[in-house]
Amino acid sequence: MKKGKLLRVGIIGSAIAALCCFTPILVVLLGAVGLSAAVGYLDYVLLPALAVFIIITIYALLKKSS
Repeated sequence: MKKGKLLRVGIIGSAIAALCCFTPILVVLLGAVGLSAAVGYLDYVLLPALAVFIIITIYALLKKSS
């Protein structure tokens, strides 16, 4: 995977995960679809996903600078 593409994936993934973690967008969408029972488990998925995307972004930035 190219360095620029990896950085783009990391930044976009971090932004989407942060948006879903810190705003009720995903809660409203799941409620509208009828999957509001899954709302309690979002923290188990979103916080590790945010951490992974941040690590990908940092890795891509380090590889780009070297």
